[in-house]
Amino acid sequence: MSTLVIVDIQNDFCPGGALEVPEGDQILPTVNHLINQFDNIVITQDWHPEGHKSFASSHPGKSPYDTVKMPYGTQVLWPDHCVQGSEGADFHPELNTRAAQLIIRKGYRTEIDSYSAFFENDHSTSTGLHGYLKDLGFHDLYFCGLATDFCVKWSVLDALQLGYNATLITDATKGIDMDGSVEAAFEEMKEAGAGFVSSEDINESELT
Repeated sequence: MSTLVIVDIQNDFCPGGALEVPEGDQILPTVNHLINQFDNIVITQDWHPEGHKSFASSHPGKSPYDTVKMPYGTQVLWPDHCVQGSEGADFHPELNTRAAQLIIRKGYRTEIDSYSAFFENDHSTSTGLHGYLKDLGFHDLYFCGLATDFCVKWSVLDALQLGYNATLITDATKGIDMDGSVEAAFEEMKEAGAGFVSSEDINESELT
């Protein structure tokens, strides 16, 4: 059985948002079409408290996209985004969230960021997604959403590390692309064993 994991299609990651992914909203028709082809839908949602340690505003003298050392490693500092209860944290209004069996909120612990759908950035604190999928017997995962080079990439890599078959739907994801980071992300996922398909290549009869 297959699961579609839709990563962080929220207002702040779409054009006009605090941390916009260029043309991020253009994948919505494709994502909504894909939703109709899967029986199990998981959606992730960045959900930061005010003053989150991944925000540049929490570090005097630092600017967005600077880095700092955190107990779990190097942390990119971001503009304030996806603050709990804000319009920016809401899902894009065109995303069909009604079809979701599970919504995973991540990044809600002030001291640690969370890119992956499976783990926070210490790579050990679980979001609960692995237990959910394991208990229900889902093994084949398809990924789409925002952003290719951060939350989508880390979700795919963690899925592979946990033993899932992980496939990226290439025309249903967009990246930030900092200094070639999208191309690097594709290479990293490929080397780890990820599959790649376009939405047109997905056969509904093969997903169940």
